[in-house]
Amino acid sequence: MSTEPEAASEKTPALTLLSEEEELFRGTVREFAENEVGPLVSKMDQEARIEPALLEKFFELGLMGIEIPEAYGGAGASFFMAALAVEEVSRVDASLGVCVDVQNTLVNNAMMRWATDEQKKRYLPRLAENTVGAYALSEPDSGSDAFALTCRAVEDGDTYRLTGTKLWITNGAEAGMFIVFATIDPSAGYKGITAFLVEREFEGFTVGKKEDKLGIRASSTTELILEDCVVPKANLLGELGKGYKIAIETLNEGRIGIGAQMVGIASGALDHAMGYTQQRKAFGKSISEFQGVQFQLAQCATELEAARLLVYNASRLRDASQPFLVEAAMAKLFSSQVAERVTSQAVEHYGGYGYSKDFPVEKYWRDAKIGAIYEGTSNLQLQTIAKYLLKDK
Repeated sequence: MSTEPEAASEKTPALTLLSEEEELFRGTVREFAENEVGPLVSKMDQEARIEPALLEKFFELGLMGIEIPEAYGGAGASFFMAALAVEEVSRVDASLGVCVDVQNTLVNNAMMRWATDEQKKRYLPRLAENTVGAYALSEPDSGSDAFALTCRAVEDGDTYRLTGTKLWITNGAEAGMFIVFATIDPSAGYKGITAFLVEREFEGFTVGKKEDKLGIRASSTTELILEDCVVPKANLLGELGKGYKIAIETLNEGRIGIGAQMVGIASGALDHAMGYTQQRKAFGKSISEFQGVQFQLAQCATELEAARLLVYNASRLRDASQPFLVEAAMAKLFSSQVAERVTSQAVEHYGGYGYSKDFPVEKYWRDAKIGAIYEGTSNLQLQTIAKYLLKDK
C-alpha cells in the first residue's frame, strides 16, 4: 500500500466569512501545502526532519514573514493571515504548521513589538528571507512554571554571558536566531528575567539533543546549551528585567497560533475520514450510509467549526488591538480538545487501517496530542479562563 496520504475530500465546512484577499490567500496556501508538502509528509515523519528545500519554498512564498512590514522584506499582512497559514499548512502536515507558527506568532511578533530600530533592520529582513527563528523559554525544571527558569545572564563589559540549558525548543535544529530568556538577578524572581537575541554562531552557544517525539516528528524539538555564551549588549531585547512581559504577551498570541494548528489537524483528519467512509464497504454499502457514522461525522464537523470560530475570533480581536487573553485561552483549550476527538474518531472510521502507517489518520492522531501540552497546558488555559470569570465576583 502507498505510504502517502490520499487526497482529502475538501467537504468540511468553513463557514466563517473571509475577505476576497483572505480567501485567495487561503487557497494559495492550501494548494501549496497539498502539492508541495503532501508528497513528503510520510518521508519527513519517518526521518523526523523537515525537508530543507521545503523551508526555502516557505520563505519564497512569504509564509515565514507574514506580518513583517514590506519595508523589511515581509508581506505586511495581518495576524489573521498568519493564523490562516498555520491552519492550512497543518491541515497537511502539523510539523511544518508549527514551524510557520513559531516563526510568525512568537519570533517575528516579539521582534516587531520590542526590538529597537537597529535590531529590526538587522534581523527582520533575515527572518523574512532565509532565517528560521526559535523561542527559548522552557528549561528542564521550568515548563508550566515558566518563571522558575535558572539560565543566568551576567554583565561583562559591553556583553552579557549567558549560562544554562533550554529544553523543548521548537525549530532548534533549523534556527539561525533564537530569542533566549535568562535572569540577570535570580533573587528578583520574575523581575530579573530578560530576553536576548542569540545567533547560532555566537561563542558558547550549542544546539544539543533532538527529542524523539510521538507526534509532529519532523518538527525539531531540541535542547540548547549556553556555556558563557557571549551576547552583545546591543542584542538585549526590550528592557532589563522586562523579559517576563515579553514572554507573557507573546505566548498569548502564540496560543492562537496553536489553536490554528489544531484546527488544521482536525480539518485534515476529517477530510480524510469523510472520503474513506464513502469508499469503505460494510454489509453491502458504504459505511457513510449508516446513520451512526453520519452522526459521528456531523458531530466532528460541528465541533471543528466551533473551534475554528474561536480561533478566528481571537485573531480578529488581536488585529483590532482589542483584549484577547481569555479568547486566546478558550481557542487553544477547545481546539486542542476537538483535535484529539476528531482525529481519534477518524482512526476508528478507518477501522484496522486507521492503526496502520500506510494510511494518514494515525499521524493526525499522534500530532494532535501536543496541543494540550505546549505553549500552556490545558489546565493553565482553564486557570486563565476561570480567573477572568471570577474576577470581581
